[in-house]
Amino acid sequence: QVQLTESGGGLVQPGGSLRLSCAASEAIFIPYSMVWYRQPPGKRRDLIASITTGGSTNYADSVKGRFTVSLDTAERTGYLQMSSLKAEDTAVYYCSVWDGGEEYWGKGTQVTVSS
Repeated sequence: QVQLTESGGGLVQPGGSLRLSCAASEAIFIPYSMVWYRQPPGKRRDLIASITTGGSTNYADSVKGRFTVSLDTAERTGYLQMSSLKAEDTAVYYCSVWDGGEEYWGKGTQVTVSS
């Protein structure tokens, strides 16, 4: 069973940047998609970005132009580069992987944007 571990969360000031990582415990058969979600306090979990092993990316309007998703299949790690962070970006961030047969989830990492 593949395990995903997110890291890189923390406290950052508005306008700052963070890079989240999502590391898989073992190899995942290509092709697959990695999807990033976030769940603000008291709200639902929303999809914010995705990337396929083929390199296709998609972003929610709320993060487009500020967040960049990438994937290093050799390192079994995906990244979410977040810039120009706002208070409303405060949330628990999750990654998931869908390989066409199984879906795997991480436990999340907290991002807090506050001065």
